[in-house]
Amino acid sequence: MSMNLGANDDSDDALMAAINTTPLVDVMLVLLIIFLITIPVVTTSIKLSLPKERVEVRATKPENIIISVDQGGNIYWYDARVNSVDALVEKLKKVASLRPQPEVQVRGDARARYEGIGKVLLACQRAGIAKVAFITEPPPLGG
Repeated sequence: MSMNLGANDDSDDALMAAINTTPLVDVMLVLLIIFLITIPVVTTSIKLSLPKERVEVRATKPENIIISVDQGGNIYWYDARVNSVDALVEKLKKVASLRPQPEVQVRGDARARYEGIGKVLLACQRAGIAKVAFITEPPPLGG
């Protein structure tokens, strides 16, 4: 749809009012491509430092405390079962007062629910333990 204004002759002075939409379509396609590329980046905007698997050989010290959590969520102080989290906190408070403070090593069964491990970490926090480590087994070689 065009509109001619002015003289009826075909001179260069005639005004033509037509909208050329080609540049508009080009700009919209470029914007669409930019948005399609940046949307996946925006949806995962939480910055995390994910753990890297590495085998670190550490010498076990006799003063380290080993707390185990079995598949059923039962908590063990070395080999003795701890009946409640409060009892675990009391034992850990005695250990936390030692200087230098020993490291608490948590051994969790792979099939254990996180709740049992969370209870141990909460008890360590309430007792004021500064060093907590997790004991894992390295994956089999070649797999």
